[in-house]
Amino acid sequence: MVEMTENPSMQPSRYIIHVDMDAFYASIEQRDDPSLRGKPVIIGSPPDRRGVVSTASYEAREFGVHSAMPSRTAGKLCPHGVFLSGNMSKYSAVSGQIMTILRSYTPLVEPISIDEAFLDLTGALRGWDSAESLGRALKEQIRDELSLTASIGLAGNKFLAKLASDMDKPDGLTVVPTDPDEILSFLAPLPVSRIWGVGKVAQGRLKRFGIETVRDAQGHEQANLQQWLGNAFGEHLWRLCRGLDDRPVVTEREAKSISNEHTFIEDCDDPAVVRQVLVRLTEQVGRRLRQSEKVASNGQIKLRFDDFKTITRQRSFRLPTATDHEILGCSLSLFDTQDIRRPVRLVGFGVAGLSGPESESPTQPELFEMPEEQDQKKYESLDRAVDRIREKFGKDAVRRGGSEWHF
Repeated sequence: MVEMTENPSMQPSRYIIHVDMDAFYASIEQRDDPSLRGKPVIIGSPPDRRGVVSTASYEAREFGVHSAMPSRTAGKLCPHGVFLSGNMSKYSAVSGQIMTILRSYTPLVEPISIDEAFLDLTGALRGWDSAESLGRALKEQIRDELSLTASIGLAGNKFLAKLASDMDKPDGLTVVPTDPDEILSFLAPLPVSRIWGVGKVAQGRLKRFGIETVRDAQGHEQANLQQWLGNAFGEHLWRLCRGLDDRPVVTEREAKSISNEHTFIEDCDDPAVVRQVLVRLTEQVGRRLRQSEKVASNGQIKLRFDDFKTITRQRSFRLPTATDHEILGCSLSLFDTQDIRRPVRLVGFGVAGLSGPESESPTQPELFEMPEEQDQKKYESLDRAVDRIREKFGKDAVRRGGSEWHF
């Protein structure tokens, strides 16, 4: 365990925890099937089919296997790996159990994926010796109740907490200091690639200016970084190298949209792989939307490239919807109109303009066309039936036709 004791004279205005489950899908499979323990387990498409790795156990990671890697590559790196298609309904159910545990400590929980979340503990420490003791209790409860391990980062903001949760995996607890000078020292020895958003292209540009560690970047004025990297990215790098991040923890109750994003460990230069990941993200958004008993008015894709340039493209639905037919059609049509010539660092999809189904306003159908309200009901009934089948028999019990849709 990495522990950095807080300076009592410099308590943070916020206490933020980032909880990151360790090799989540693979760990669940190893938990439920003892014969898999100690073996390199790879969740994703089999190595003889087109697809990508969703999660790899730590035993598989020793061979260089990681998420979003093409399955064929993973098979070459780890030919004796155990490839499993996975069971998303089971993983979603376990995720729900984890979120329930987290919300028993504070209502301020922001899930950012199925296996990680931010917690704002600022107002939840009454009865606890410290935020660190609460974090330890949280880890122990997850282990005792679910037989899974989580790595936790505790800091004064979201950036530092997320960075810290990755520093002592698996089953780690890292507490970031609170004194500003100690934060600078904490960050200084890290490679600059550990700063969120610094991909291979940015690393190459920074290296030309003698910047390879966070300490190197801390030695430059903001104006210099902006001149070299552009105003937005230069300011972003300058702030994060000093541990500055004022983003709040946003709970699902406050959210006016539902979205999922995936950041590739290595920038992805294969648009087909990016598209497959987008399909998975979009289906997850659709499932969450139906679970929320809401409909959405518009959809949006998000792409961040290797130079940190980020684009978003959105489109309104003709009627508020919660159907995969409409949502996937939106995400893929938006993606397919983009001329992607650079490696992609992040892909995401989200829906917004949420409302209850009862608030839908009737729309007069166009002449000679089938009323869209009837289509919506037909597709949503089908999606909910598929959701129930997948929940009972696993995500692979029902697949979409056509390899271009399959993840």
